[in-house]
Amino acid sequence: MDVRELDNPLWSSLRTRHRDIALSDGDAARYPADFAPFLGVANAKADVAQAFETLIAPGESLYLLGVAAEAPSGWRLQAFRPLVQMICERPLEVIDGPDMVELTRTHRADVLALTALVYPHYFRERTMEMGRYFGIYQDGRLAAMAGERLGMDGSQEISAICTHPDFNGRGYARRLTAMLSNDNLHRGRIPFLHVSRENPRALRLYERLGYRHRRDIGFWSIRRA
Repeated sequence: MDVRELDNPLWSSLRTRHRDIALSDGDAARYPADFAPFLGVANAKADVAQAFETLIAPGESLYLLGVAAEAPSGWRLQAFRPLVQMICERPLEVIDGPDMVELTRTHRADVLALTALVYPHYFRERTMEMGRYFGIYQDGRLAAMAGERLGMDGSQEISAICTHPDFNGRGYARRLTAMLSNDNLHRGRIPFLHVSRENPRALRLYERLGYRHRRDIGFWSIRRA
């Protein structure tokens, strides 16, 4: 794994694993709007004025992670509190529990309903096409899920780890995260994830699982001023 890729994960993913779906212009690239609201830039000194005009629709906000270029005239770059980037370098314990199923297009409505309820900001109609997603069903409902989003040759982001409130406290998210992390380790990819410090419950979960803090990573939004 080239750890430098994790310092600029959006750009790295859009230039490697997801280059076939990337919308690019010079030193900037983004995901199509129905995949994810993310944009990456090559470096902090990139000239992105023309790229932003081309890639970002009027009224649209996109998010940057790790690296942001200076906002051109007419644009507003808003900094949020940095996220915690965590990585997993050894196999994790997979606790006993219900069956885990790979989620496909036939499960899309259930996935969108769950993410709209508990993970509403970054999940889109075609986010599931960015990687594999797995879930646990209980009583005919999608109780919990986790999946793969950003990715490079030697690393894989684990994302959309969420549980329906009716099924909290049963260890489903832990079970899914450990399974998916171990599978990526077996494939030669280092799992990583991002979590807000405003979510201490999730931070404690990932630490107990065996993820470790790699770095705090910058997080911004960009939109027309």
